[in-house]
Amino acid sequence: MTLPHASAGHSVRKAVVPAAGLGTRFLPATKATPKEMLPVVDKPAIQYVVEEAAAAGLEDILMVTGRNKRAIEDHFDNNAELERVLEAKGDTARLEAVRSVTRLARLHHVRQGDPLGLGHAVLCARAHVGYEPFAVLLGDDLIDERETLLSQMLDVRARYGGSVVALMEVDPAQIHLYGCAAVKPTAEDGVVRVSGLVEKPSPEDAPSNYAVIGRYVLDPAVFDVLARTVPGRGGEIQLTDAIQELSSLDSPGGPVHGVVFTGLRYDTGDRADYLRTVVRLACDRPDLGPEFRSWLKEFVKDFTATLPESDLEGRRLAA
Repeated sequence: MTLPHASAGHSVRKAVVPAAGLGTRFLPATKATPKEMLPVVDKPAIQYVVEEAAAAGLEDILMVTGRNKRAIEDHFDNNAELERVLEAKGDTARLEAVRSVTRLARLHHVRQGDPLGLGHAVLCARAHVGYEPFAVLLGDDLIDERETLLSQMLDVRARYGGSVVALMEVDPAQIHLYGCAAVKPTAEDGVVRVSGLVEKPSPEDAPSNYAVIGRYVLDPAVFDVLARTVPGRGGEIQLTDAIQELSSLDSPGGPVHGVVFTGLRYDTGDRADYLRTVVRLACDRPDLGPEFRSWLKEFVKDFTATLPESDLEGRRLAA
């Protein structure tokens, strides 16, 4: 079944959050706990993503999950027993924090089944999304709550139609870690026309240093493309390959524009970046930051003092 083209101006109401990954980089912590539920200070990572979608006005959110992901559903559901305990203790602050999670959005869940890649996870949202444009938010990329990236992307979609991806300039040596966009300038500062996409190219083959990060606003025509997309890199159905097809001039789901993001982004995709994210967000919290930053300064000073000179010199050269 071919979906009709959703024209510019058609409002975006729904978001899709793929959350079916195995989280193997964080084993054994993710053996029984979804990686999306790992805490970032005092909230699971996936809650930041849902809050971002809700702040941009997207209050209908579909989670694409897999096996052993029940904890995600439970987190956004009511917990009457816990609420009664907190209420009896008079702990109104924590009670409100728990209740507010359930009010963020209307959440729905569908299972991906076979782990066939991000493109397949998005395709699993077809029945829920229908003929509407929709946003996709990946949980590995946390965007600072003070940023307006998603709202900017929705605005670009409203004015130009088609699909929109979030782009970020990276060190060319790191481009092999990302999908990479070939771009053309537009008359609008911070907005480019995407003429092609390559999944994780080698630096010498990369068309630019613009990396695709985990925010998309997609025309529903992407579903037809995904349905016929053959597995690519890693034996998975790549969302990048489908967006590449949408970027052609005659595609019914195009054009594809990119919003160049220069703000605060926190990568929780591997252990080191996850730890940096926790430290950065903790330092920035008004309730935790002052004391934590003071402790961190003392810790770094004391830790550095215990390192041998050879290690210190190596760290200076690495910096």
